[in-house]
Amino acid sequence: MTDPAPDPRSGDLLDRVRSSRLWRGVGELVLLGAALLVFTLLHAAMTTDVSVPTANALSLQALEKTLHLDVELAMNRWLTDHPALVLPAVYYYRLYYLALVGVLVWTYFRHPEVYRKGRRALLVMVALVLPVYWAVPMSPPRFSLPGVVDVVAQHSPIGNHAPQATGGQVLYSAMPSMHTAWSLWCAYVAWSALRTSHPRLAPLPWLFPLGMVATVLTTGNHYVLDLVGSAVLVTVSVAAASAHHRGH
Repeated sequence: MTDPAPDPRSGDLLDRVRSSRLWRGVGELVLLGAALLVFTLLHAAMTTDVSVPTANALSLQALEKTLHLDVELAMNRWLTDHPALVLPAVYYYRLYYLALVGVLVWTYFRHPEVYRKGRRALLVMVALVLPVYWAVPMSPPRFSLPGVVDVVAQHSPIGNHAPQATGGQVLYSAMPSMHTAWSLWCAYVAWSALRTSHPRLAPLPWLFPLGMVATVLTTGNHYVLDLVGSAVLVTVSVAAASAHHRGH
């Protein structure tokens, strides 16, 4: 008895599905690329007098001192006292986008429902953070806290970490920390994808933002309260994305 011949229509259907997913992927790439481009252009266009972000930073430092959260200088000194950790910290700070892209690609192909929710949250984050940067420009510790060493500027083997002399709002966007926000987003999306399929592995992605918190503080790029702002930004963005999902 011979096996039935395969139905050629099944192969055509599979090809159409693959083609459709490919074109949807191109569309997603264009959407995210456009959002990133708009974010970058608007962010770069927000120039301001150095005195405003410096004054905001001094006020934030005073608040942190009152709350006993002023640990940035001590953490920066700890890192500079351990030179073997400097370059790993610089790479961790610089290469965060690899995790961001990796999570997007992985969830798009393996967890499409999680991807759609995560993409919405990402777009909301970009939309919400620009008005904050415009309203509350903030000078980072590496510019406004005496004694802090600009670790990334001094040791980065990848591109340039702009010095204060170049000016511009891009340098004065410490509140909130987008490095921390991106890493929190990555952890949340990866956790969402893993919690049903691999629940034992689900907590592991949260190590990424923990490492980023340590990195941005020790390298002199952010204050503790900047990180609180990042957590609020991600929480609001995820809530907005979830509400949109439930509404549809």
